Amino acid sequence: MTNQNHNKPNYLVISSIGTDQPGIVNELAKICSSNSCNIIDSRMTVLGGEFAIMMMVSGSWDSIAKLENTIPALSKSLNLTTTIKHTGERCNKPTIAYSVNVVALDNPGIVHEIAQYFSKQNINIDDLQTGTYSAPHTGTQMFNLTMVIRIPASTHIASLREEFMDFCDDLNLDSIIEPLR
Repeated sequence: MTNQNHNKPNYLVISSIGTDQPGIVNELAKICSSNSCNIIDSRMTVLGGEFAIMMMVSGSWDSIAKLENTIPALSKSLNLTTTIKHTGERCNKPTIAYSVNVVALDNPGIVHEIAQYFSKQNINIDDLQTGTYSAPHTGTQMFNLTMVIRIPASTHIASLREEFMDFCDDLNLDSIIEPLR
């Protein structure tokens, strides 16, 4: 008797961090490929001197199991701290993807204020990137935030946009919220 779970896609999320060095992405991609797994989503960045990656891979049950068993040795050889977690497909409730960009003088707490605002609105943050830079001419330290949010389809978008812009004005944040292209 065949187990139907062996036929449906299986998903694994792999998260690794370690000292940045050439070849990490190549080695992780190679181990996925050699275990017949497909990288279906990933984020990679260097923060300070550390390289960080999160990726979601798919494959048959046995391919995922083989990959899961080979990751620890690769992590050790690359001196990475790695976490592996099984996951499933995302529950797709009707939502509309929007892009949010915020620029302001760099101050502690901006990410918290914005995340709290969207959390209170029951809006999920799908992707978030932040950074700082020196303003041209003045050299003032500036903060930049870019995020993708998922607004429930039942939300009145015009009201949400107006409320968010007022919220940002109150905190002296320059912001844009628009449909994701």
